[in-house]
Amino acid sequence: MKDVDNATLARLELERKIESLMDEIEFLKKMHDEEIQDVQVSVQNQQMKMEVIETSSRPDLTAALRDIRAQYENIASKNMQESEEWYKSKFADLTDSAKRNAEAMRQAKQETNDLKRQIQAQNCDIDSLKSTNEALLRQMREMEEQFSAEAGNYQDAAARLEEEIRHLKEEMSRHLREYQDLLNVKMALDIEIATYRKLLEGEENR
Repeated sequence: MKDVDNATLARLELERKIESLMDEIEFLKKMHDEEIQDVQVSVQNQQMKMEVIETSSRPDLTAALRDIRAQYENIASKNMQESEEWYKSKFADLTDSAKRNAEAMRQAKQETNDLKRQIQAQNCDIDSLKSTNEALLRQMREMEEQFSAEAGNYQDAAARLEEEIRHLKEEMSRHLREYQDLLNVKMALDIEIATYRKLLEGEENR
């Protein structure tokens, strides 16, 4: 994109130069036309002067008039040739600049097309990654929901087991108390039986 901007700036700068040169050429043409007009006016004035002099004195000034006209025509031709050569030189410079600018624009367009293809390929990769990411997110949400449901089931099962353990502890405590009561009764019966046995043995001895 930077090359495209540079090429655009170069094209604008070249257009400004062309416009400036065209203005300068127009100005030089105008100056040349004015010089031609001045030369023509001067020649006409010389002719009028020569005619006045010829009328008054009747000298033969035809050769002098031809020399003056030839000098002015040489000056005008030289100015025209210099202006044409300068114009051709400037036009050649502008043509070379235009060619260089066109080559820069072509390279910039080529680079822009390459960048567009790269961007399109990257967009395709991004779309593919987005699809993969969305699939992974759906899978993760499903797993979270599954784990949440299983965790709820485990908590319910743990609560039931804790309730059963508490109930079993209570049953065990009750059985222990009953066992202790039965053991106390047994011990009392054993003592009572031993006492009766001793009494019976005493009676038998008598």
